[in-house]
Amino acid sequence: MKNPEVELKLPVIPDIELTATKTAEVISKHMNLSEEKTGEISMAIIESCINAFEHSKTKEIYIHFIVSDDKLTVKVIDQGKGFDKSKVEIPNIENKLKADARKRGWGLQLVAELMDTVEYDSDESGTTVTMTKKKEDNE
Repeated sequence: MKNPEVELKLPVIPDIELTATKTAEVISKHMNLSEEKTGEISMAIIESCINAFEHSKTKEIYIHFIVSDDKLTVKVIDQGKGFDKSKVEIPNIENKLKADARKRGWGLQLVAELMDTVEYDSDESGTTVTMTKKKEDNE
């Protein structure tokens, strides 16, 4: 199968996002991606799943893995309440480091740094996060 697609439907239960990281590892191996890229994909999936679970009030999320010749596309889809990315504040690192509060709020920034492209499509019917990781670094 040249360009397989894999779809997962995950209920909101503790640690279920690890199912998606196992799937990502298998697909990454199939694509001959490096261990480093595989780890970055897994971390981005975990962050995106946790964001969906914590913020969207959804009962389940869908994860689509789309393999193409030059990249892996991962979509994390929820049918929750949606959000306005422009209103999400990136935390000030100095304040965060001093604060006693939990070190939260880094998810969007982290995902952007881990993946080659990240797009958010969100409205009141849910959110789709579309992330890509290129096979080659020199593109």
